[in-house]
Amino acid sequence: MRKWKCGVCGYIHDGDEAPARCPKCGAGTEKFAALDQKAAGLVERSRHTNALHCRLANLGRKMEQVCKDGIEDNLDPGCVDVFQKALAHSYEIMKLAMTEMQAHMGKGKWG
Repeated sequence: MRKWKCGVCGYIHDGDEAPARCPKCGAGTEKFAALDQKAAGLVERSRHTNALHCRLANLGRKMEQVCKDGIEDNLDPGCVDVFQKALAHSYEIMKLAMTEMQAHMGKGKWG
């Protein structure tokens, strides 16, 4: 399947032909250019990597909730300490993953 890039907004369309209208900006089919095989491969790679970053950020959110539950449970100071340290790491992981996705978007690597 070919990939087509909107010359107005950068939207990437997957299909045998360019769409009649860009779903994002409404530009006509004449504003789309077919990506070569190398560029299309990079789009697929960036989609995969960005999906991994999304999964990592989501795992950080889940870890955050577990840590908050553990802190609230407050079994003993040692347990609370572990949950507090893990909570700080979960925030760091989420921020790192989201910052990398933001950098990808800024470079047009969202695809």
